[in-house]
Amino acid sequence: MSEREQGPGEETTAEPAARGGRRGLSRRAILGGTGIGLIAAAGGAAVGRATTPPAAPDNQIVEFRGPRQAGITTAAQDRLHFASFDVITDSRDELIAVLRKWTEAAERMTRGEETVPDGATGLGEYSVPADTGEALGLKAAHLTLTFGVGPSLFGPSSSNPDRRDRFGIADRRPPTLVDLPIFAAEKIDPNRSYGDICVQACADDPQVAVHAIRNLARMAFGVMAVRWSQLGFGRTSSTTQSQETPRNLFGFKDGTANIRAEDTDLLDRWVWVAPEDNPPGAQWMTGGTYLVARRIRMDIEPWDRANLFEQEQVVGRTKKTGAPLGQKDEFDEPDFQITSGGAPIIPRNSHVRLANPKNLGGVRILRRGYNFTDGTDGFGHLDAGLFFIAFNRDTGKQFVPMQQILSRQDAMTEYLIPNGSAHFAIPPGLERGEWWGQRIFE
Repeated sequence: MSEREQGPGEETTAEPAARGGRRGLSRRAILGGTGIGLIAAAGGAAVGRATTPPAAPDNQIVEFRGPRQAGITTAAQDRLHFASFDVITDSRDELIAVLRKWTEAAERMTRGEETVPDGATGLGEYSVPADTGEALGLKAAHLTLTFGVGPSLFGPSSSNPDRRDRFGIADRRPPTLVDLPIFAAEKIDPNRSYGDICVQACADDPQVAVHAIRNLARMAFGVMAVRWSQLGFGRTSSTTQSQETPRNLFGFKDGTANIRAEDTDLLDRWVWVAPEDNPPGAQWMTGGTYLVARRIRMDIEPWDRANLFEQEQVVGRTKKTGAPLGQKDEFDEPDFQITSGGAPIIPRNSHVRLANPKNLGGVRILRRGYNFTDGTDGFGHLDAGLFFIAFNRDTGKQFVPMQQILSRQDAMTEYLIPNGSAHFAIPPGLERGEWWGQRIFE
């Protein structure tokens, strides 16, 4: 969503479906419900983007190793379990040992295997199982596991100013890896924010994603502890041209103008970190990217009482087709010069206008968010909204200025309450034999 941030309706590449034109989904994934996407993407959409026919059924396995980590430009799956961990040991060796085990287990789970061979039932009845077993018999479900590190892993940060450099890696922190600033009209809960390490699990089966995070947390006992986690359903953006545009919980199409995996030039410019972006000690980030995570509660009840005209004025798109106001097709380039009675057809404070790259100095980001519903707030209101995830090359130059504008001017902020915030460096993919974080620690 463009959230207040870029929340629902994200035009840009800012924040707030099922997989359309997707590869073979399991019967479980289909029956489990793919959920609706989050916010209507607004601005500069690719003109006349067409969807391709569904791909042939595959083995549901996404390659774990490669130049980039999976789960960034991978075709967005239907389910998410995102977890942020605090490292609770001061031992460098203990942390590295867990990261090694995590890498081996993660690679196996993305192949649809147990964390260790016969780990759930084959180690003897008097042995503690090495795998929790709830994914036995399930397919790989296109599981991707994406690993990242937060500012506090390296030492002091704005969210943890008393943190020491426990692992001797302070000089390896990229200058751009800092906690996000506080934006206007947000209520950030520290218990839903920050963290030393993150793992993003995406899959077409919710149980496969939960199994992955559960087992990594179990393996890290005594070394890391879950700080917070978030379940998500129904992608709120498309990351490949074969996927249809999803709808967010406001009912609008979301992610129309998102960067796609096929947009390699845009990815190089706006997503992947280049050698010149880092000092010598942080060259381990070359080829990686930065992840912004924002939990954005949507004020569902007031929105549901707003008439259709007001909703479309806030978003800047028609609800039925997703077309920019005053135009016919979802992928028409928004025309901000069209007026009626001297006033612009697309309001000056609409999400589409403010989040459009043309009005942000051309800046773009790659969105990969999910809807969430977490019960109620105790006052009869749904605790629901967008778990916004975005990837960019330099958060301080891309997401932050974008969000500063949206948080102050976007009409949609009236219906958004960001209450969780985190920023992580996502290293490049792993070579054969490499483990998560190896380039940082070695």
